[in-house]
Amino acid sequence: MTAASEMKPESVTLHPLGTAPASVPELLCIFGTGDLGRSLGLRLLQSGYRVVYGSRRPDSCGPLPQGAQVMSHAAAAQTASLIFICVHREHYEFLETIAQHLQGKVLVDLSNNLKKNIYPEANAAYLQRLVPGAAVVKGLNTLSAWALQNGLLAGKQVYLCGNSAEAKQAVAEMSTKLGLTVLDRGSLSAARELEDFPLRLFPEWRLPLRVAFGLMAFFFFYLLIRDVIYAYVEQRKDISYRIMVSLANKVFPIVSLIMLSLCYLPGVIAAFLQLYRGTKYRRFPDWLDRWMLCRKQMGLVALGLAFLHAIYTFIIPIRYAVRHKLISRVVDEIDNKTTPFDFDKTEAWGTDSFYVLGILGFFLYVLLGLTSLPSVGGTLSWREFSFIQSKLGHLTLGICTAHGYIYGWNKFLRPTTYKWYTPPGYMLCLIVPSVVLVLKVLLLLPCVDRTLTRIRQGWERTQPREEKFMNKSTNL
Repeated sequence: MTAASEMKPESVTLHPLGTAPASVPELLCIFGTGDLGRSLGLRLLQSGYRVVYGSRRPDSCGPLPQGAQVMSHAAAAQTASLIFICVHREHYEFLETIAQHLQGKVLVDLSNNLKKNIYPEANAAYLQRLVPGAAVVKGLNTLSAWALQNGLLAGKQVYLCGNSAEAKQAVAEMSTKLGLTVLDRGSLSAARELEDFPLRLFPEWRLPLRVAFGLMAFFFFYLLIRDVIYAYVEQRKDISYRIMVSLANKVFPIVSLIMLSLCYLPGVIAAFLQLYRGTKYRRFPDWLDRWMLCRKQMGLVALGLAFLHAIYTFIIPIRYAVRHKLISRVVDEIDNKTTPFDFDKTEAWGTDSFYVLGILGFFLYVLLGLTSLPSVGGTLSWREFSFIQSKLGHLTLGICTAHGYIYGWNKFLRPTTYKWYTPPGYMLCLIVPSVVLVLKVLLLLPCVDRTLTRIRQGWERTQPREEKFMNKSTNL
């Protein structure tokens, strides 16, 4: 008995080292040698596939990934059963000339358009009409050449649609090997919807940006009236130069704090709604769902505005107006031989606390922003991510709110603070975060749960009587 035969147990078949048969990698075909075709071929080669390109000019098609072959469209189509179409719709006509070589093949249409509804039918439907003997699958069109080239595919979601379940299964298996998450959108009639996905311009950012720009416009004109126009009308002072830095440095932190509080307000509302309903399995209203889905974008907008506030604050000492004011005060003390103003310890405590809270708040701001990145958040467990985004998030909101309160701690009761009987901007911006923090504290109290339960039970007891009365009224 040989050594090789002694290594074979009854349940498994083993081969000695160096004798295992090597499987031949699957061969895939790509029509198109542009940026998308080259990037896709590179990723397929790195995933263990063999790649052949079909080109109109095989001898002069430019540099291709190392290890890939290139030949004419007809020759390449005969070598593989799965073919990626990486050419524009206006160049699809050549497929009709090689339709006999595409019979029974799976054609993956990756094309996109520059505008919506530019053609009467979807590109994939047009492709299926040109080559009726092939199984067309629309998919992978949401991947960019840059993402394919840099390998940023892990966990990325892609969509597929097609009339052949077997064809979609083959494309799905290939996509899974690339690290993609596949979502089946049904038949080829959904191709138009898939082709419109890449044409969306930051759909999740529209609501946060509209809210942020609306708040900035409101507070800019509000502070412009209170500070600049008031000084010109009442005091005959032209301080319009403050618009560029001083006014902007008030608007940015105000809107940043409100946007941060708007990130956590929907969660508080949802918690109260669940307590009132007595269940967490009922669907939230559409407006609340939409609000909660864009909380990440609201937080990133708030971080950007806080970053601008930090930069504007750093440049305050080098401004001409500030340097002129300091020099004038020193010269006035020297010329008039006046006694320098006394050192106020309370003011020193307040100023230092104000800056320390600002620094800590900005640090936590940045920490929240970093954990929202997929490359960072993906390394955290669910509990770690929840702790940072929830516990540290509310701590950040509390510190930044305290930063605002300390800024005006000695100004709230001054009559001069209310120019034209209007409160300053920092007072208005403290309303929403204060409400969020108070509601969050109330959620931690056990009496709130009992109170909402009683309200819900009382409403449920009155509901049958109201329905009975409505039924009588209807009968009358």
